[in-house]
Amino acid sequence: MLKQSFPPIYSENAKFLILGSLPGDKSLKEEQYYAHPQNRFWKLVFKLMNTPFQHGYNERTQLLRDHHIALWDTCASAIRPGSMDNAILAEVPNDIIGLLERTPSIHTVLFNGNKARLLYDKYHRRVADITYHSLPSTSPANAQFSFERLLDTWSILKSG
Repeated sequence: MLKQSFPPIYSENAKFLILGSLPGDKSLKEEQYYAHPQNRFWKLVFKLMNTPFQHGYNERTQLLRDHHIALWDTCASAIRPGSMDNAILAEVPNDIIGLLERTPSIHTVLFNGNKARLLYDKYHRRVADITYHSLPSTSPANAQFSFERLLDTWSILKSG
């Protein structure tokens, strides 16, 4: 039940850092961020960037880099049966502050769901010159948010 995060996806000129909590079982199996077919993350980012949707993981991660978006998780590892955020236990945080120090162009941190924000605040300080936004999760477990509502709340990514 011990699960581990992936390395961050980022470029030296990233402006945004999106933080999730910990990859779910489908993502771990596929070795890809947001691999569950019902997770709306990739469709959302492609739509916000006004780019035709791509199924290939390399194209997806390149879209993030092209638009100065970094992606990581708050947890480096944790015990979690299944994929639900509320089941995360004994978490070990990723070195997010180190990433922010290595990438001073990041000016905005976006939390993909409340658990990511709670875990960040549990282990890290807020950095003075960075803006933080807690956004609704793109997870299929967050069914109360329609895709259109997600587009509206996540539109901050277009301000690049």
